[in-house]
Amino acid sequence: MQPVVEYRRALHRIPELDDRLPETCAYVQSALASFELETFSPIPSSVCAFLDAGKETTVAFRADMDALPIPEATGLDYASTHSGAMHACGHDGNTAMALALAAYASAHRKALPRNVLFLFQPSEETTGGAEKLCETGVLERHRAERVFAMHLWPKLEQGKIYCRPGPIMARSNEVTVSLTGKSVHIGRAAEGIDALTAGAEYLRRAYAMAESLPGEEPVVLRFGKMVSGTVRNAVSGETRLEGSLRTFRDETQALCRRRLEEIGRDIAEETGCAVEVRLSQGYPAVWNHEGLYETVVSGLGEDAPLPLDAPTLTAEDFSFYQRRVPGLFFLLGIGDTPELHSPEFCFDDEMVLPQGMDFLKHLLLLE
Repeated sequence: MQPVVEYRRALHRIPELDDRLPETCAYVQSALASFELETFSPIPSSVCAFLDAGKETTVAFRADMDALPIPEATGLDYASTHSGAMHACGHDGNTAMALALAAYASAHRKALPRNVLFLFQPSEETTGGAEKLCETGVLERHRAERVFAMHLWPKLEQGKIYCRPGPIMARSNEVTVSLTGKSVHIGRAAEGIDALTAGAEYLRRAYAMAESLPGEEPVVLRFGKMVSGTVRNAVSGETRLEGSLRTFRDETQALCRRRLEEIGRDIAEETGCAVEVRLSQGYPAVWNHEGLYETVVSGLGEDAPLPLDAPTLTAEDFSFYQRRVPGLFFLLGIGDTPELHSPEFCFDDEMVLPQGMDFLKHLLLLE
């Protein structure tokens, strides 16, 4: 069994959540201790490793280490030993490839065109560990001039690498709309202020707004939860809508925010409800640097990634690194597997991970 597979299976057994990753960090640090690297931890539950090849600039590789609060249902003999937690998004594979790449880089130090910085981060699935790590200045201190990351991806051809210039993953904002009216018995409905009707009208107008936006890039606004009222024979006094907005350009996100707030003000004026519209900060869009993409494609030749036809509407905090230095996010196809975040998620690690490793080696050695 190749080391990258051994790493992955060991990590798969010990999934941990958010920024509480003591076993995972200990495992990563133990693996890195075998190589000639400087290791450090700029933020809690992170592990960074720097290989000084005596060069002026550095290439960085990101790996996310956190898992998901999902009970595993794969039946694998190396399944999660932590109840209620699972590597259902493939971060164990991402981390395993970075560890194997660190081993390769250490053994081939003299052939490296740049120093190498490995960034093992927490909280990709939750609060954005990438942003916190970037705020420490770790990229700037180590003179990083490019940053790469790879993620396992179902429904793409097994073992193939995909990429595209420009947008590849969406900006994500949680949208919460709270409407407060006046609850009265249904027999005196005219004396109340119906927050349920107001919420339904807000929903209708918000969807119409999203569908009417100009531009070629997709925009998705959907509310997955609506809670209103207390009993069937009373006018609802409170409605809460919870949804998500996915965009690609900052100006599109700003336009949507402005219009969602305008709809709230209009609904308030027309119905008498108090309306509050809140959007979370979320993650920026993952936007692959066009110049670096061309450098990779021309430099790797027949080993270059396959073109991805369209961006996805999922979100990723790798975008915070890209706002500091040019970066590319790659998708590693794992074939017809269960979806990410599924309790049954699994893939052929013995076939896929070595293919991903070969590609990462090409990136490492790229001039």
